Amino acid sequence: MPTTNILLKSNNELEVSIKQKIEEKIKTKFGIDLLSSTEESSNELRARKLITTVVSQIRNVLRDNSLLLQHNIEYGFFRNLIGGSFLALAISIIMLVLSFCTHDLTTRNLGWILIIVYFIPLLFSKLIINKYGKYYAKILFEQFLTIT
Repeated sequence: MPTTNILLKSNNELEVSIKQKIEEKIKTKFGIDLLSSTEESSNELRARKLITTVVSQIRNVLRDNSLLLQHNIEYGFFRNLIGGSFLALAISIIMLVLSFCTHDLTTRNLGWILIIVYFIPLLFSKLIINKYGKYYAKILFEQFLTIT
């Protein structure tokens, strides 16, 4: 998850001073210390589990935040779009194959169009997920820093 990756010490997505402020707020708000760089590099799985727990706590605190909700909906929309594109692409391929069996030119053309339409989100899926995931994560931490 982008929210976990961004809080890893090895990730340079956020400025070090911002990460420090987030860690201080986590310590103050939840009483949880994130692992140091050395501890994280020696046991990344433990660091990820700890960050996942912290992010869950942050989400609970920000549950009623409308700005965060909007970005969560956007991120979820694109994840669902990409997931649905797999199924839609498979059905479009089946439709195209059947159009060759029935010699139906209209269905064949529609099949090609749908294959292209559903392949595009899959082609750019990594880019889309990274962009909206990082954006959601940044908004999450930005909003977390603004609460008292």
